[in-house]
Amino acid sequence: MKNKYFPDEDIEEDDLFFICYMIERVARHLHQRNKYVVNAIGKEELTHLISVANVLHSENPLKVQADWIEQYNLKSGDFDITNVDKELAERIPTELEMGSVYKRLILDTMDTKEDFVGGIIRVYNNDICEVIDNYNCSAFYEPSYVIARAYQNGGF
Repeated sequence: MKNKYFPDEDIEEDDLFFICYMIERVARHLHQRNKYVVNAIGKEELTHLISVANVLHSENPLKVQADWIEQYNLKSGDFDITNVDKELAERIPTELEMGSVYKRLILDTMDTKEDFVGGIIRVYNNDICEVIDNYNCSAFYEPSYVIARAYQNGGF
């Protein structure tokens, strides 16, 4: 994928990772599902964000989070991803860890004609995210190829 503002520059996998991390971070802060954040921002703005990710990653994540919430008029919800059964989930994965899970899933399931933004929208709107984001089960701990196979097969 080429940078929207600098067509000679490629968008890197680290830029995709940063966007996935920030989606997770904003969604957790707002008590929303990741797909709410993705869909509220939309394709055009996701293209903008991934094109400037190489600059945004050096900003304070709290500032980037606050900016996204304000710029995209994101609203609080009632979904708390961290509300887990402590007997089933000893540790909740961090935003960085989940950003990495989603980055790998996007990369592992991308079509050759698809760009990163298309992959973000496709993956985060798939029902498998409800399983991956259920920390009472171990789906998010599975190796990348297992998660990608589950995605392609329609579930675990």
